[in-house]
Amino acid sequence: MDGHFLLTSGRHSPVYVEKFRLLESPPHTERLCSLIAERFRGDSPELVAGPTTGGIILSYEVARQLGLRGIFAEKAAEGPGREFGRGFQVRPGQRTLVVDDVLTTGGSVIDVIDALRRAGGEPIGVGVLVDRSGGSTDFGVPFHACLTLDLPSYDPDACPLCESGAPLVAT
Repeated sequence: MDGHFLLTSGRHSPVYVEKFRLLESPPHTERLCSLIAERFRGDSPELVAGPTTGGIILSYEVARQLGLRGIFAEKAAEGPGREFGRGFQVRPGQRTLVVDDVLTTGGSVIDVIDALRRAGGEPIGVGVLVDRSGGSTDFGVPFHACLTLDLPSYDPDACPLCESGAPLVAT
């Protein structure tokens, strides 16, 4: 979608990728998750984890295709970052694939990786549906995007859309 959008990362962009238009279609979601599952199958993951909200659906579907458990990390009850709640368990050294929907800065993925490491798990890869960064984000593990785009995003203090007076739409 075109406009002036406030992204989850806090950045502004003239382009918004609405992942729920894809996630509302189980056959399309299944197909794209199969690309992630097949990319990482040979890396022997033992668990799949994602962030809320879209990452819940993706962690479930990728895990289903790999025959594994799928868990998700929510915003921490106190302080920044994410944490695994709801009784989710990560075994020490458990090889975990991290999945997410749309990557802009990588903040949500980094939060999941941090929560995973605090729980004793070992991140072995990151898979996303859409990488908006043009491939510029490095998580220190193998990375796969079903689609890579190089879309502009701006720090709110340097946003030309704000300067032009374009109304900001929260996503």
